[in-house]
Amino acid sequence: MSGHSKWATIKHKKGATDAKRGKIFTRLIKEITIAAKTGGGDPDGNPRLRGAIAAAKAENMPADNIKRAIQRGTGELEGVSYEEITYEGYGPGGVALIVDVLTDNKNRAVSEIRHAFSKNGGNLGESNSVSWMFTKKGVITVPKSAAGEDKLTEIVLDAGAEDLSDEGENWEVLTDPKDFEAVTEALKAAKIAPEHAEITKIASTYTKLEGTQANAMIRLLETIEDLDDTQNVYSNFDFDEAAMANAGH
Repeated sequence: MSGHSKWATIKHKKGATDAKRGKIFTRLIKEITIAAKTGGGDPDGNPRLRGAIAAAKAENMPADNIKRAIQRGTGELEGVSYEEITYEGYGPGGVALIVDVLTDNKNRAVSEIRHAFSKNGGNLGESNSVSWMFTKKGVITVPKSAAGEDKLTEIVLDAGAEDLSDEGENWEVLTDPKDFEAVTEALKAAKIAPEHAEITKIASTYTKLEGTQANAMIRLLETIEDLDDTQNVYSNFDFDEAAMANAGH
């Protein structure tokens, strides 16, 4: 858990400080569109779409943006046709990586992903080479200033959450994907605003890196995440936060 939460927190803080909110919205819109395209535009009958909408609302996306993304997916509005592709591979020190891509150009996507891996000490692997290490979960980060442990525990467990853990400045709530929406809605009803909420993949074990290997791994993650076609990146990378801060990350 710790490896996931630390990197997710750093990503979110970085996104808030370097004007990447537009990119967050772009990725959420693409996910809503593809979810509506593959499972229909009714959230009640489309669990993936419900999860995508919940994640978008957690990031304060306007309702009109969500509606238009659904309409592009169902064909009511004209839009780009995206293809879903998942790449798996290894980073420095043998860290496992999964990269979800939504692209309108498969050749461009694989070329950019392969280049990012090779340039930063990693390599692409075969399908299913690392995915067995990961489980899909809902993860909700709540600042400790927003709620005490006892109150938060009662709210999220009653709504179906699996676990609540102490992650330094934040509480981290873990849910089954099917309960993600119910838990985020319960927090909203209690006037508790999550710092971040997403359905992600969590590794069963983590690989801790230090020094140059850790820095190389962070460069690889940042390079992949900056690609336009990248939708999600999952890894079992763990590191020492203080050391990374001293190194400028």
